[in-house]
Amino acid sequence: MRGGSAYLWASTFFGLTSKYQEGVYEELFVLKHHGGWSFFEAYNLPIQLRRWFVNRLIDEFEKESKAMKESSAKSKSSKKSRSY
Repeated sequence: MRGGSAYLWASTFFGLTSKYQEGVYEELFVLKHHGGWSFFEAYNLPIQLRRWFVNRLIDEFEKESKAMKESSAKSKSSKKSRSY
């Protein structure tokens, strides 16, 4: 057999797809970078619990972003009302 794999099965037969692995690594990065978790703590969490923490962080970021936008809009409107 030239130029090809000696195996006829797809590479994902005995493992996870590269897309799934990348998704897991993204979740681990988010927990490590933004949540202060160690790699091993995040890696050893049950999948459902790890995803809950990632989704909770996303919700928190969205709330903070919304609050910052509202605060920015209020400060802009108060500056306009003060200028004569």
